[in-house]
Amino acid sequence: MDGTFNENDISRIIEADKAHVWHHLIQHKQFETADPRIILEGKGMRVWDQNGKEYLDAVSGGVWTVNVGYGRESIAKAVYDQLMKLCYFAQSAGSIPGSQFSEKLISKMPGMSRVYYCNAGSEANEKAFKMIRQIAHKKYGGKKHKILYRDRDYHGGTLATMSAGGQDERVMQYGPLAPGFVRVPHCMEYRPQWDLSGEEYGQRAADAIEEVILAEGPDTVGGLCLEPVTAGGGVITPPPGYWERVQEICKKYDVLLHIDEVVCGIGRTGTWFGYQHYGIKPDFVTMAKGVASGYAAIACCVTTEEVFEMFKDDAADPMNYFRDISTFGGCTAGPAAALENMRIIEDENLLDNCTTMGARMMDNLQALMEKHKVVGDVRGKGLFCGAELVADRKTKEPVSEKQMAQVSAECGAQGVIIGMSNRSVPGLNNVLCFSPALIATADDIDQITDTVDAALTKVFG
Repeated sequence: MDGTFNENDISRIIEADKAHVWHHLIQHKQFETADPRIILEGKGMRVWDQNGKEYLDAVSGGVWTVNVGYGRESIAKAVYDQLMKLCYFAQSAGSIPGSQFSEKLISKMPGMSRVYYCNAGSEANEKAFKMIRQIAHKKYGGKKHKILYRDRDYHGGTLATMSAGGQDERVMQYGPLAPGFVRVPHCMEYRPQWDLSGEEYGQRAADAIEEVILAEGPDTVGGLCLEPVTAGGGVITPPPGYWERVQEICKKYDVLLHIDEVVCGIGRTGTWFGYQHYGIKPDFVTMAKGVASGYAAIACCVTTEEVFEMFKDDAADPMNYFRDISTFGGCTAGPAAALENMRIIEDENLLDNCTTMGARMMDNLQALMEKHKVVGDVRGKGLFCGAELVADRKTKEPVSEKQMAQVSAECGAQGVIIGMSNRSVPGLNNVLCFSPALIATADDIDQITDTVDAALTKVFG
């Protein structure tokens, strides 16, 4: 891994990419005069591009995914060994890694019991939505079908998950959206909706959910879908008192609680799942990204036994089961990689490391906030952190998206890849996002924040 490459070795790759690949989240006009970035290799916390430039990856593959770092030979070998035995069979039958990983996963999730395999976070959330809707028809004549979602949360890019999307720019021009999805207010105290603070604010933000339920009619609301920590909508950690009150409201109105752990799951916040910080007892937990650290495609919709039982209580009814299939939920590479991924996290004590390094990153970001007036707020849980940039701390006016892009580009020029909110909340795409792998060292964390320090100085003075 020396980061040097012969230009002739990569030229055809770049040509093919420019001619045929449709990249995600990118305006391609720029590639008429410039080359796209091609990531060729990765090892540990670092990746190399086609020019041989080395980067410290502070966003785990760009989107919070490579939790145990690059170049894990043991995961690659586990996948290879499994593929040579059995690469695939539809999930209407079982497999050895599917059974083993479900058992291992459930051991980390007290109160949950059933794992439905699929291949991406959007799809996992769709499964939960479909289950909630089917339960509505089974128990309530179809009336209790509405699904609540939170402002600034993100649940995927399919039509249904966009309909449950609290980031308006992500759904613009893709309507009309699916009916039956209703928004509730966000819980972000930095941009308050009520003149309260701390636990009082958290409880009031949760009470706003009850107000929506009452306005819609409790007999029409079947589910509530929330991220434990809002991700792309601004890295929003919930205020104290919020989640306890949310749980009470769900029980009061018989609303199924669906926790979207696609970003937070499998160690990102220092616990196996983000909801476990808050004493929540969900009915559904969905996950993807870090489940196999990107070494294979896998997602899961996990339910309680109570939910599962509702789909087999009348075997004589030909409609009384979950009539759904996910083609690539039958791939065995996913659970094989996920098993080894989980072993690595356990054996290397990466949950503890995440907590320790996350505290260091938050301390470093607080120091940046003291030094740079442009840093209005820092937030985070474990190695899932954000810094909101503002032109004026008093008014909290966001910096421009152009300035955000300049900070990100300057960090890249200095060899650190960071994230930023993008095409998310109109007028509020002003949060720098950090999610380094759980293997991060103190030196890695310091390099990230030192680079951000230099970038902020260059862009804002």
